[in-house]
Amino acid sequence: MPGVRKLDLISHGITDALRAARFPADEPLTPAGRAALAGRTVEPPAGAQVLVGPERRTRETARLLGLDAAPLSRLRDLDAGAWCGTRLDTLAPDRLHQWRTDPGYREHGGESVLDLLERVRGWLTELTAAPPTATVAVTHPAVIRAVLVVALDAATESFWRIDVAPGSRTRLHHRGAWTLRLT
Repeated sequence: MPGVRKLDLISHGITDALRAARFPADEPLTPAGRAALAGRTVEPPAGAQVLVGPERRTRETARLLGLDAAPLSRLRDLDAGAWCGTRLDTLAPDRLHQWRTDPGYREHGGESVLDLLERVRGWLTELTAAPPTATVAVTHPAVIRAVLVVALDAATESFWRIDVAPGSRTRLHHRGAWTLRLT
């Protein structure tokens, strides 16, 4: 389709943090995460830019999928600040509830969901300002949720209602506006 920008977002594989329900640090994939990606490859369209979040788990996922990707800071995970490495069930229930319901919450010293949405909005604006091409990006579930909220003009509160599976692929097209393409 001439004039159409294609964006494929690939979520990183399974990590110990995902399995343990804790805020991630810069960690590798688990053996199960690597095994789940084994044998899978992603063939970017000719001329596509291939990007990756700077963390180890995204770089490892890209490598396992056969992608030679350039790191992009805007694709980094939601910064949990002082909560990095902390299990969700060890936080005071009221703090966890506030984090999940107040998109501006940043008592942990990291980013709020609003901060992430603005970071992603800036990236999507840069993508749409450039000539149409294809982009493949290996990143985090939080970043993919943020892209979907921004691209679809969804309510900020919908951020936590989008479930992004490890290793999954989400495709969007842009021709004047973003559309979600389910394959």
